[in-house]
Formats: sequence, structure tokens, C-alpha cells
Amino acid sequence: MAAPSNQNLQPIGRSCQTKTHWKVVGKAEIFSLLALFSFTAAGCDGATVCIIGSGIGGSSVAHFLRRYSTNHHPKILIFERQAVVGGRIASVTIGGEAFEAGASILHPKNYHAWNYTNLLNLTRKRPSSSEGSFSLGIWDGDGFVVKTLNLKSSWGIVNKIVSFFNGISLFMRYGFSLVKMEGFVDETVNKFLKYYEGVETRPVFESADEMLKWAGFTVEALLTFHNSQLLLGRSLLELIMVKVSTSVDLPEQFPWQDLVEVYGLLKEATGRWLLGLINISDVELHLHEEIDSISYLGAYYELNSTKGNAYSCEVTVVATPLDESSIQFSPPVSVPARQFQHTHATFVRGLVNPVYFGLKAASEIPELVATIEDPHLPFTSISILKCYNETDMTYKVFSRQAMTDALLDSIFSVRKETVRINWGAYPHYKAPEKFAPFILDG
Repeated sequence: MAAPSNQNLQPIGRSCQTKTHWKVVGKAEIFSLLALFSFTAAGCDGATVCIIGSGIGGSSVAHFLRRYSTNHHPKILIFERQAVVGGRIASVTIGGEAFEAGASILHPKNYHAWNYTNLLNLTRKRPSSSEGSFSLGIWDGDGFVVKTLNLKSSWGIVNKIVSFFNGISLFMRYGFSLVKMEGFVDETVNKFLKYYEGVETRPVFESADEMLKWAGFTVEALLTFHNSQLLLGRSLLELIMVKVSTSVDLPEQFPWQDLVEVYGLLKEATGRWLLGLINISDVELHLHEEIDSISYLGAYYELNSTKGNAYSCEVTVVATPLDESSIQFSPPVSVPARQFQHTHATFVRGLVNPVYFGLKAASEIPELVATIEDPHLPFTSISILKCYNETDMTYKVFSRQAMTDALLDSIFSVRKETVRINWGAYPHYKAPEKFAPFILDG
């Protein structure tokens, strides 16, 4: 679980009277706590607000700031060190088409995301029954420990029989772990839903600890959850790994519809979704401009970029992980050291090599190849994003380490185009956790 201390939104200072409201929204199936900063005093309406980072945090704070400012007058600047917006949910282009580089699914109880899709006139899409009948294989480095049938027919009864046998195959490995995982998901989601309550009933939080305890995320509760995971065994942890790393609705392989409903997902073009939020927020966007220092000068903050530019801002919001940031603060600020887990997304247009998996033909390889939880394996999942014909497809590969050309050439027999993305997926936490303050110079 992520917290707003280092990973998300952190106003580093305020030189006019403001009020900070902290809310929570979910992102995909791993919920992130986002601090949403809004002005309430008329004296701040003409202020210049500088936001560092254009991911879900930066774009959301710009949107809510514009929406809730008294007279809608603040000047908002967003600085993004990359050439595109999106952060960890940016899009990439391969073969002339856009694909999601990171998070690409949204939980249906993520009410802010639902509102965003309405605001931007986007279409929500639930996986159809045909999309849910993909073939799945779980690879352990030597062979497939699970490999579902891949038989698609125009006859509905045939598809139901195939789905039933695939469900039996997965049940033989995971048993009732899915039901146990359902309980964990329900309990966690219900706690997070408390943050959607209105400001009339939800307090203003002054620290991350206070915010977590209010929703029931105490140290004791987190330790209980961790111990429960250990009791459920490796099979459930493996299933969670497959589900989270591949963004796939696994229960659709099962004949039990109640489980399918629990993990219903929304699919959206999330990278372009954030650009839409920025566009409607009347933001001055500075792409490919990294902020390397922030100095508090009494009445304002001075931001200096790697391009040699200086900016004066009454309010500055850091919406990028401080754990991996090189920003120099004056006066210095202290935040707890924390390591980030990096995930590498590699997009390949070409054809996977069946020999690598001990198979004779590419058609025998499942549409989704997931792996067991083993840090020594060279990848965590390989999935087909688009099939142009039997010898030309676009794949998305997730891995813990960057994939070398030599490794890719062994996994793929044909490689026409390759795009690599390295992003900090989530920080490593432990209980009890020490969080940085919301307002770093407060």
C-alpha cells in the first residue's frame, strides 16, 4: 500500500492562507493515497502554483485545484522531466499505435476515476466473455506448471465446456485461495471507501499516520494482513503476482460468476486520460524540463530547472517520488529513506520464439504467459496486446530488470520494433512505517 509521504502529492509550503484536504483514490488494483490540495481563501486565487510531475498525482491536483479554487484564477504550472505526460501510467507508441506502458485498468469503485471518464467523455469497457477466454500459461523457468486450453468456437456450448475445464485446471492449483483473496479485497476496498466521504464528515488530516488510522489501517491491522497472507500459502501469493503484474481478470477463467463480479475492471487509455485532465485544467505545461532545486525565500519559492530557468511560485506541490528525486531543497528537508521497486515494461512487435518455452510452434504459446513468484526468472509476464496476423504481433513484457537485446533475441524469433520503459512501480514498506509530513516545511 502506498502512502502520500514520499510517493505522491506533497505541498512543500504555503505563503498565503490555504486549507489542505486529504482524500484517497484507487489506482488499478493497488490503491495509492493521493493528497488533493485545494484553495479556500480568496487571497490565493491569484497565486502561482507550481506542480512537479504530470502523473496521476500532478494531473489530479491541477484538476481539483482549478475546480475548487474560489474564483478559478490561480496560475498553474506543471513541470515534467520526460517528453510526455503520464508518469507511471504513460502511453507508448509502437507500430503506429498507442499502448499503455504501466497501469491500464481501474477498479470500478475508484469513484474519482469514474468521474474523470465522465468528465472527458471516455468510454468504459468491461472485458467481454470472448475476451475473458484467453489462454493462460504459468511458467516456472523450465516449463508450464499451468496451461489452459485455447479452443475458441462459434458454438457457445463448446466455449462453456472449455471454460469449465480451464476453471478445474486452475482450481486444482489454487483451490479456495480465490475466495480468501476476495475477502481481503472486499475488506481493503471498504476501508478505502471511507476517504470518499464528504468534507462535512471526514476530518482534515495532519499526518499520514492520522489518515491511515482513521480508515482502520493500523499497524496491527497491517501485520494481521501480512500474517494472513503467509498462512494462505505460496499459491495465493503466486496468483496475486500473476493478477497484479499482468492486469488480467483471472477469475473469468472460472465458472463462478460471483467471483468475476468482485474483480470487474475498467479499461481506459490512461496516459491520454491524464493529458485530458491537464488540458481542461488550463495548465501551463513544461515538458522535458526537470526541476533540480527549490528554495524558500519567505514570500515565495524559487524553482530552478536543468534548462537554466527560474520560476517564482507562492505554492509548490511535489508530485513525484522524493525517494528517487535529485531535487535540492533550501532549507533542507528530511524524509525517511525508502527503496522503490522498479518494473520494466518492454514492448516488442514481432513473434515470440516457441523453442524458448520448449514448444514446437508459436501457436502453442498461451496468449498470456505469467510466471511463478521467483525473482530469478527473467520476466514476470508476456502478453499479446494486438495480433495483426499469425507471424506479426505486439507484446508487452514485464520484468524486474531491464531486458537485454540478447535476452529478447532468445525469447523472440522476430523483433521488428522494441520500446523499453523503466518506472518506479511502488515503494517498499514495513510495519511500523515512518512517514514524511504532508507539508515538508510546515
